Amino acid sequence: MSVELFELAGTDDRRFSPYCWRSRFALAHKGLKPRITAIRYTDKAAIAFSGQDKVPVVADGERVVSDSWAIACYLEERYPHAPSLFGGEGGRQLAHFFNLWCDTQINARLVRAVALDLHDRLQPEDRSYFRRTREQRFGMRLEDAQAERPRLLEEIHQALSPVRALLAEQAWLHGETPAYADYILLGTFQWIRAISALDPLADDRPLRNWRERGLARLGVA
Repeated sequence: MSVELFELAGTDDRRFSPYCWRSRFALAHKGLKPRITAIRYTDKAAIAFSGQDKVPVVADGERVVSDSWAIACYLEERYPHAPSLFGGEGGRQLAHFFNLWCDTQINARLVRAVALDLHDRLQPEDRSYFRRTREQRFGMRLEDAQAERPRLLEEIHQALSPVRALLAEQAWLHGETPAYADYILLGTFQWIRAISALDPLADDRPLRNWRERGLARLGVA
């Protein structure tokens, strides 16, 4: 049975969604090699079959699942004999908390810090949509949001303190081997690598080393 992953792409085939990267990493962890279909922000018709308009979307035979967290839970249940993404129900609940924490404490700040970079990496036909919707969300121009980058990066650095402390004690957030908690945050940093020259981990050796080991393990250049 073939699996297909629908994910966002910008100019030069840049795959920039942190949530799509989470799903791609989760699929790789399960040993699945999906067919990957790239869509644009304004290409809603391509995923109309999913009953909503956001990616990632996974089509696994007749089953269609959207939302990166729902996809991870589906893969865990659908492929129980492949390596576990959570390591049990307790691990699933902790990963769910970390998923929410990363979205609110890290991604919500990073998207502002790279707002204009992201806009400039989109296909021309997507830029007006992105600017309109994100400026409504931020309550300011993209240029003004990205101008707050120094403050946002300092807040992100502070928010990552417990992650940094944990990685001083063990190789991966999950423990001895990586799992979905690692892929949640790896997806965030891979998203930034895809669309911006900014490296929020340039001066953060523990997290930078963890990121590079994780991406190498997953075969991401």
